[in-house]
Amino acid sequence: MAEDPNSWETATRLIRGGLARSPHGETSEPIYLTQSFVYDTAESADARFAGTEPGYVYARYGNPTVKMFEDRLALLEGAQACRATASGMAAVHMAISGLVRAGDHIVSSKALFGSCRWILNTWAPRFGVETTLVDGPDLAAWRGAVRPNTKLFFMETPANPLLEISDIAGVCAIAREIGASVVVDNVFATPIFQSPLKLGADIVVYSATKHIDGQGRVLGGAILGDSVLMEEAYKDLARHTGPALSPFNAWVLLKGLETLDLRVRRQTETAAVLADLIADHAKVVSCRYPGRPDHPQFEVAARQMNGGGNEMGGSSLIAFDLGSREAAFRFLNHLQLVDISNNLGDAKSMATHPPTTTHRSMTEEQRLEIGLTSGWVRLSVGLEGARDLARDLERALDAA
Repeated sequence: MAEDPNSWETATRLIRGGLARSPHGETSEPIYLTQSFVYDTAESADARFAGTEPGYVYARYGNPTVKMFEDRLALLEGAQACRATASGMAAVHMAISGLVRAGDHIVSSKALFGSCRWILNTWAPRFGVETTLVDGPDLAAWRGAVRPNTKLFFMETPANPLLEISDIAGVCAIAREIGASVVVDNVFATPIFQSPLKLGADIVVYSATKHIDGQGRVLGGAILGDSVLMEEAYKDLARHTGPALSPFNAWVLLKGLETLDLRVRRQTETAAVLADLIADHAKVVSCRYPGRPDHPQFEVAARQMNGGGNEMGGSSLIAFDLGSREAAFRFLNHLQLVDISNNLGDAKSMATHPPTTTHRSMTEEQRLEIGLTSGWVRLSVGLEGARDLARDLERALDAA
């Protein structure tokens, strides 16, 4: 190719990145539905497994369709390498597991998706890895939690479900002082509005199930970072534990990437309008949206959630407190357009009650630690008309 893909604009990367046409010259990316591959000679098979001859050997190790998805997402993220996984949680689990071993210590923000918190609190200790949870926005808390054996910092920002924002560059600066790695779950911001690697992070993880697919079809995940670190930390782990992404799902995600920029920007424009409507409603106790100046970490959000530009990115997610579980349930049950669903990042708008769904696995004490009281609702704004969504939300808020 005459042009350097790294010089392309985001929109071009999302359409052309990683494209590897077969000799048939197809327009859309081909789906290679195969478990294994054949070799011309025994010597060739030997060389493939030894890594001295390029090519594929087994779908658990790699696949041409999956490779196209990995290459396109890496180009978008500005990463040297990408490893696709079967789900977002597979990506989180592998990202953490590949960087720690028995006796190591992790520092993480408290505000996490319920399954992420379970991995740190319940799963990792079985293998001799301890975690200290801190208030994500408090840089002094990150520094104060460091131990001699601290090897990893982990954060979601914005965090699920209350959109708490951590200072990625500030946390990375602390990590560099002690030689620890930093993993950032970037799913809420998307690669359109936030670039953790440029802010100093070592590894970025995604649930591709969310905005990257964006249409409620398939599961998928991804880990991105420096090629050397990715090779050392994840190559053998991925091969031997098998969190492989299916070629069909990779193809669906490739098609999702083509419209990611358009969808996320449109969803965010609508979310900004709806966030003001929600915040101004008499039934709402509190509203969190990164694009509003009343967000507790607005200045940090404005600095790092802009996709490298000058315009505030915001988010397609809004969180708001209706004061009680009963009010939250009344709100959800009076929605006629917005779906009640625990998914997010979809073309369809969705709302959920995190204490009884996404964060149900946490104890009440753990939920209260992150401010998740019983009245909170998380809204994922889709691609419907803004006026239609506003009418639906106002009707449901009145009923709350």
